[in-house]
Amino acid sequence: MSNDGVRTVLVTGGARGIGRGIARAFLQAGHRVMVADLGERGEWNYDLASESTMQDVVGELGELGEIDYVAVDVTDDESCRRAVAATVERFGRLDVLANNAGVVDSGPIEEFAEADWDRIFDVNVKGIFLMTRAALPELRKSSDAAIVNTASIAGKRGSPRMSAYCGSKFAAIGITQSLAQELAPDGIRVNALCPGIVGTAMWLDHLMVGQGNDAFQDRMSDLIPLGHPQTVEDMGEAAVYLATARNVTGVAHSVAGGLEMS
Repeated sequence: MSNDGVRTVLVTGGARGIGRGIARAFLQAGHRVMVADLGERGEWNYDLASESTMQDVVGELGELGEIDYVAVDVTDDESCRRAVAATVERFGRLDVLANNAGVVDSGPIEEFAEADWDRIFDVNVKGIFLMTRAALPELRKSSDAAIVNTASIAGKRGSPRMSAYCGSKFAAIGITQSLAQELAPDGIRVNALCPGIVGTAMWLDHLMVGQGNDAFQDRMSDLIPLGHPQTVEDMGEAAVYLATARNVTGVAHSVAGGLEMS
């Protein structure tokens, strides 16, 4: 950690949804944030981020603290390395890596496109590998280093029509546990954040497309024991905790309103 106690945090997938909530929470906790997301809007079954989205985030959150943005494709090794280098050039260090970038698709296994399967695993799994590998030299220089991987309660319990997504999130938790042991001698803590159901584009624009926010809220009130969906603010709060708790590593922490209990 720097002498003033301020850490630098790199958040992939940081321009929208949960990533945006994570960026906000770290700024509110007094840290510097580099938002990393797609420089050009990618094609998927719901809108992904673009450079203009990142500019909007920096403009919105800039009053909370030091924030900047960098384009990254987490499936590309050189892009990951450039994002880390840009973070260090801008802020002088890297203390926390939040591997949040992810995509989802659903459908029966016999109809699932191979290209979509590969894309989900490339972003959700390979992305953790490439970003972590790129960030490690800088994280090892920090006295308070942490990695937070965004997994899901879908990484703890499978669901029909979700084989690719669930498989990728099970993998994210396994990678988290392995890295927690591997990097413990370096003092680097590694944990997974497991969101429940958050009203982001993944749910509203894909899994419940066309049903609207009211239908989403009604369904969640019936489904979730605490009676309401989770928020991006909930996820940001949990990410800050996981990156800050000095004796917590290898945890897959569910923030799901009781929907998943373990």
